Amino acid sequence: MQQSNVYVIAFSAVLTIILGGLLAFSAIGLKPMQDMQVALDTQKKILGAVVELKEGDDVPAIYEQRIESLVVNAKGELVSEIDGEPTVAEDIEVGKQFKLPAEDRLFPVFKYHAGEADQVDAYILPVYGNGLWDNIWGYVALENDLETVKGIVFDHAGETPGLGARITSVDVQERFKGKKIYDDLGELVAVRMVKGETGDPTIYDNNNVDGLSGATITAMGVNDMLENYLSYYAPYLKKVSGETVSTPGSERQYSDV
Repeated sequence: MQQSNVYVIAFSAVLTIILGGLLAFSAIGLKPMQDMQVALDTQKKILGAVVELKEGDDVPAIYEQRIESLVVNAKGELVSEIDGEPTVAEDIEVGKQFKLPAEDRLFPVFKYHAGEADQVDAYILPVYGNGLWDNIWGYVALENDLETVKGIVFDHAGETPGLGARITSVDVQERFKGKKIYDDLGELVAVRMVKGETGDPTIYDNNNVDGLSGATITAMGVNDMLENYLSYYAPYLKKVSGETVSTPGSERQYSDV
């Protein structure tokens, strides 16, 4: 039996509304679970910059026990609240902040306590930048000397498998461990991946690591990301170390933040 055009259109419209409602309901219902999964993944990456997590580890419990977080601005000043609401480092979306001028961004800081609550064993700093095809990001953990890389974790949105995507591999990330973010003159130079890949880590100094064969642009993106974000965190790191921070027309001495 052939149905009229009006019937077909009406049926299609009702079906679309019903299916759309079901999808919207499902999305709303699943959002809390999705948010929990995102938070868990973030906690794993933050902790992964300083410790090797094992299968079955209670990540939220370890994170709660070991990580202390705060938020600073481009001047290295603690930002405790915004518009009367307390700031939460875990809620700061570094990707969104990346779109703002550097001087307007908020920068999360994660302190890692391996044992004593009053002793900071590492400072974990989120970083963000541009790869070949899309954004890249990660977490850099500095020893409490504030210059030695304790560990590093990278991730990406769309780098080429087997080439630029290798920044997520353990062997590439391991290259950064023990490297220094300051040169022999005390200048902040971060850690740079050289052009090309030799496979011989012994030929590089404290500020350089092996590159990525066939993925020079991704490696350059990593270099720029590390240099830029470590320079953004430099005012805070200087305050923590108690160094004198120069500001226009004055100098002030800071203690730990």
